[in-house]
Amino acid sequence: MSLFNSEKKKAPTCCCGSTEPKAEKSSCCSAPKAEASACCCGTPVEGICCVKVLGAGCKSCHAQYENAKAAVQALGLNVEVEYITDMEKVMEYGVMSMPAIVVNDKVVSMGKVLKVADVEKLLRKLGS
Repeated sequence: MSLFNSEKKKAPTCCCGSTEPKAEKSSCCSAPKAEASACCCGTPVEGICCVKVLGAGCKSCHAQYENAKAAVQALGLNVEVEYITDMEKVMEYGVMSMPAIVVNDKVVSMGKVLKVADVEKLLRKLGS
């Protein structure tokens, strides 16, 4: 451990959050992070393979998680919405305001609770 915790953390190389090089992954994807079509998180549906809600576990963050799940279900996407409350993982995304929504490992919304219709609109836009 270094003074002031200045060690560099490995950035995820895949939308599943894995930091291992592709050659060392046993059950992960075989494509770079940018290629959502071959992502390890499952078969991408309309270009979306991973949806995550980052939060502190508060009422607003939980509401955002429920709205995101409802939006994914309403769009008929076969994608599981992950709810991340581990602050170390949240900070890896550079998010300072919560709740936040991450799609295909990219922060697309932060600091406000989006309604189900707004999340649907966002996912449609990102999926096309």
